[in-house]
Amino acid sequence: MKSLKTAFAAAGALLVASAAHAEGELNIFNWGDYTNPELIKKFEAAYDVKVTITDYDSNSTALAKVRAGGHGFDIVVPSANYVPIWIKEGLLLEARPDQMENFKNVDERWVNVSWDPGRHYTVPWQWGLTGIGVNTSVYKGDINTSAIFLDPPEELAGKINVAPERNDVMYAAIKYMGGEWCTDDKVLLKKVYDKLVEAKTKWLAMDYSVTEKLPSGDYAAVYYWNGAIMRSRLKNPDIAFGYPKEGFPFFMDSVAILKDAKNPDNAKLFMNFIMDPENAALISDFAKYSNGIKGSEEFMDEALRTAPELNVPAEYEASGAFIDTCSPEVIELYTRIWTDISK
Repeated sequence: MKSLKTAFAAAGALLVASAAHAEGELNIFNWGDYTNPELIKKFEAAYDVKVTITDYDSNSTALAKVRAGGHGFDIVVPSANYVPIWIKEGLLLEARPDQMENFKNVDERWVNVSWDPGRHYTVPWQWGLTGIGVNTSVYKGDINTSAIFLDPPEELAGKINVAPERNDVMYAAIKYMGGEWCTDDKVLLKKVYDKLVEAKTKWLAMDYSVTEKLPSGDYAAVYYWNGAIMRSRLKNPDIAFGYPKEGFPFFMDSVAILKDAKNPDNAKLFMNFIMDPENAALISDFAKYSNGIKGSEEFMDEALRTAPELNVPAEYEASGAFIDTCSPEVIELYTRIWTDISK
């Protein structure tokens, strides 16, 4: 009986995910400037579904909004280290994307991931890393180091923007000071705190306007996400990307359906839709990040496939790692430091 029930459940999931026609609405809660309008138009035309997108600027903002209830969203796009939090708190629907028609297109690398083993809750949206962007007309030294924003050279002091995202900044600072992520070593964390306090006096900003202000020259250097730096380079060829040799974080943002979604069937359709290689390529072509779907490369622009921002040099591969979910006690320590730095 159990196997029969499982078979019916799987068939039901496939039926929903591959339906030829739907109607109604879909409300997506996603990072700002991260969703290709052409992808949305294509989905709306295919399924007669009206899509509304609401932006957020950080994982913590998204989580707090949904925790509060009354949000009206169907889909959210959390980063890898936040997915276990969403699952543990019962905020996500176990939508079983692993049983959907297009799941066969997910690159094997992204199937049995630590944050969602076997992909019972999420599907890949985009992945990338946080690194260094520098205007080489301003600074011509080594850019493959976090010293660009933690011990800024004179040419860049006062002209630096840093991503206002706690984990990305804390990760780089901890690695730069010789520590490991999730450390609770208070002596080391005091050194990290002091370094960030000192470094911040040489930063101009901590905001999300990199794709406008880096190519325009308002910023001479940034610690930011690789796709945004690539978009900046396409506007200004003097922009170059650096991989911090001391250590840098990879990220993957994944599409998940909220447990209290009003339109779960349409949300499942969208999940299956973005696992189609041609549609995944639309996601990447807009935001300039990799997507995790096999076969999508053939639909991408050549400049994206060969971009230096998206292809980690062999000498720096070992410097990158995904950010694990730390214990609540460690997160509290990091949050205290971050709160002071963000003032």
